[in-house]
Amino acid sequence: MRHVDFSPLYRSTVGFDRLFTMLDSLGQPDQAQTYPPYNIERTGETTYRITMAVAGFDETELSIEAHAHVLTVKGEKAEEEKAEQSEFLYRGIAKRAFERRFQLADHVEVTSASLKNGLLHIDLLRNIPEAMKPRKISISAEAINAPKAIEARVA
Repeated sequence: MRHVDFSPLYRSTVGFDRLFTMLDSLGQPDQAQTYPPYNIERTGETTYRITMAVAGFDETELSIEAHAHVLTVKGEKAEEEKAEQSEFLYRGIAKRAFERRFQLADHVEVTSASLKNGLLHIDLLRNIPEAMKPRKISISAEAINAPKAIEARVA
């Protein structure tokens, strides 16, 4: 169910299509994924970290891809050879494949990824270009005692 109609904003704004699409998709519960669980934390002024619980997966079974403001983390478990002597009485460790997508803001890039103790850590950096950073503009004051020039036309 949609609570807000963004169509009037589409008529009066340019370049905000991605923002409205993201806001639109927040109200759709069918896209809610619960596996694997994750945390998103701010580790500094311009640094972030996504931590995902991927117990049972190793580095070769995980892939991370950043493309067009979307970070995609995929996990696909390799088929195990069945041991003839073992039989599971209860299997509670998930071995299902997953794909988790994160929307990245402009100028956010992945700096590193590491896997330790069943947790996948993805470090992100918001790198704003110099041209987009606010800059200080100095204000010059006129000298108070300076003579003022008056323009006159010569006939």
